[in-house]
Amino acid sequence: MLVVKDSNGTLLVEGDSVQLIKDLKVKGTSINLKRGTLIKNIHLTSDADEVECRVEKIKNLVLKTCFLKKV
Repeated sequence: MLVVKDSNGTLLVEGDSVQLIKDLKVKGTSINLKRGTLIKNIHLTSDADEVECRVEKIKNLVLKTCFLKKV
């Protein structure tokens, strides 16, 4: 079984809500995600260091778990 953890070492599961701990520039767009942005309903991928989510108008955005903390 795949174990996915956030930046604090807290276990993440399918459908969790997370918060960004750092401002991030989204490649290929002019959007900057600000620190503290709440991301709901994450989807786990086959990689333990990445989660898939939907933010603003961006579908299937993949984020590294080192930039996330569970809410």
